[in-house]
This record gives sequence, structure tokens and C-alpha cells, in this order.
Amino acid sequence: MSSQTSHSGNILVVDDSPDNVFLIKTILEEEGYIINTAENGFSALAQLQALPCDLVLLDLMMPGMDGYEVTRRIRGEMQLQQYIPILLITAHDTPNVARGLDLGADDFIRKPVTVDELLARVRSLLRLKRSMDERDEIARQREDFVSRLTHDLRTPLVAADRMLTLFQQGALGTLSPQMQEAIVIMARSNINLLSMVNTLLEVYRFEAGRKTLAFQPVDLSQLLQEVVGELTPLAQPKGLIINLDFDYTADSSTVSGDRLELHRLFTNLISNAIKFTESGSVNIRLKNQISSQSPPTAKITDYITVEIADTGRGIPAAEQATLFERFRQGSHKISGSGLGLYLSRRIVEAHHGSIVVNSELGKGSIFIVSLPIKQ
Repeated sequence: MSSQTSHSGNILVVDDSPDNVFLIKTILEEEGYIINTAENGFSALAQLQALPCDLVLLDLMMPGMDGYEVTRRIRGEMQLQQYIPILLITAHDTPNVARGLDLGADDFIRKPVTVDELLARVRSLLRLKRSMDERDEIARQREDFVSRLTHDLRTPLVAADRMLTLFQQGALGTLSPQMQEAIVIMARSNINLLSMVNTLLEVYRFEAGRKTLAFQPVDLSQLLQEVVGELTPLAQPKGLIINLDFDYTADSSTVSGDRLELHRLFTNLISNAIKFTESGSVNIRLKNQISSQSPPTAKITDYITVEIADTGRGIPAAEQATLFERFRQGSHKISGSGLGLYLSRRIVEAHHGSIVVNSELGKGSIFIVSLPIKQ
């Protein structure tokens, strides 16, 4: 056995030539690697689905399903939990290796393979695999830590909110005007902090795949009226007018969705419109939209569109491109954590819809949410 037997890993060798498989398997087993084999692309995909490996050695030219198609499916359709490097094995007279790399392969080696080159490329890709696994594990641990932290933070914040409410109600004795003012400020700050913690917790639930939506028929016109009723007290001190403009000629304003999450979505968008508008109005329009998909024979999908327009200062064009990314704070002096719009986007996408923004400095912003009537 070779002096470099310290390496380990499970490797899948995919080749329709038994001689090539035997040669590569013999070389790699001498190094202590565990080798599984597949004689075609279909068998390789089935094995990967059942038991992912650490590296795939993939012949580029095979009958039935070539290495290009296998690579495309591994990278595009299989949605494996961990990244698996792909090493293409190609003949010298196959020039279009670039296509395989563009589809997601990590490296290639030409036949006839030499022992030293094969082992060097295998070791290199297994190092890549280990580093990516370590990175993913660190990311998972970080997300789990943040999720646990935010969950634990909610308990004292909720308790503080209840105690402050009791103080404001006079349940714990009469307060002086100065104390009442201080309690109001403390309660407002506590509510803001609790809202940020709740948003962060929801974001990590989505990202960790722990978010389960309960789909049911939701009447958007009724939901929007409910949200506006809850948020009107925020608009009154500024003298803002909230206008509801519903297209009642539409057949239906009902979508299939998670009512709690849609409530969270529109609460966030409408409260943002109020927060960033100093004077004027917030206009909420609900209407039907028909979108024909390509190709022409595809099913025509009906959408309900909700437009939330404000008369605020607007959003700079440079910020609009990244507005729905996580931790992207705006340049406005009262911008928040940068998670609210990211969470809004995740909620919309979970409902198979879309969200976009149109804005011009000095003329306000329009957030447009489109949700399919039927899913």
C-alpha cells in the first residue's frame, strides 16, 4: 500500500467501461479510499439519492445519459444536503470540457489517466469537500445559536412588556408624571426590541428550513382592512391618510396562504410606508392581474396584486437592487435592522408570489406584491 494512505473518503466512480472502472478503482483502493461504482448516469443518480458520497469521478461520454446531463442534475435537481465535488474524466479528443465546468463540475482529467495526476486531483477535491463541509457546519451552528439566543431573549422581553403594562395601568401604584413618561419610553423601546427579536427568529426559521406554513383560503381585502385598522394609530400623529382602493369588480380577493404570515407581510410593508412618510398619504390598492406564462400553451395564472404606495422621500436607485437582501439597511436615518424586507420576500416566495419596488427620490415608493389566486 502507498505511503499516502492517510487519505479517506467515499468515492463514486461512474464509467460505462469496465476496464476504466477497474483501473481507477484499483488505484484509489490502494490509497485507502472506499469505492462504489456505477455503469451509467441513471445508476449514479440513484446511488447518490440513496447514499451521498464525498466525490464523484464521472466519465463525460456515456450512452443514454452523458456526464453533462449527470452533472446538470446533480447541481440543479437533486438538492443534496451537502456539496459533492465532481471530477470529469474525458478522452483527449473531447474538446468541450468547458461545458461540463459551466454546468457545475469542479475539475477534469484526461484519459489515459496517470496515477500521480489522478491521486493529486482526488486529494485536492476531497480537501475542497472537507473545507465546504466545515464551513456549512459552522454556518449551521451559528444559525442554531442565533435561533436559540433569539428564542431565549423573547422570554425576558415579554415579561418586561407585561410588567411595564402593569405600571402604565396603575396596577402597581400611582406614578408621578415623570415616572409615567419614563415608563412610556421604556415600553416603546422594549416593544421595538421584541419586534426585532421576533423578526430575527422568523428569518432563521425560514433559512433553517424549520418554517411550516398552514395554507388555507385567505381573503386579502378583509386581511388588509384588519392590518390598516391596527396601524392607523401610527399614522394619526403624522396626519397621514391611509386609503384603501379595492377592485370590487374582481371575481375574488382570496388566495391560498398562511394567514399569520400574510398578516406579518402586510403589517411590515404598511408600517414601513407609515414610518418613512412624514406627510401625505399611504395608498393600498388591491386588484386582479392576468399573467400568461411562456410557452403560449402554458396555463394562464390569475394573480391578486397588492400595491402599497407612499408619499415619502423615496429610495435611491442604488439601494433598490439590494433592498430585499438580508441585513441591507437603507440610508434613511430611521432605517431598521435590514431584516424586515428580507423576511417579507421570503414570505412572498413561500406563497409562490413576487415582490418588487418602484421608487423615485422625492416622489415616494410603491411596493407591489403579486400572489397567485390558485396554487
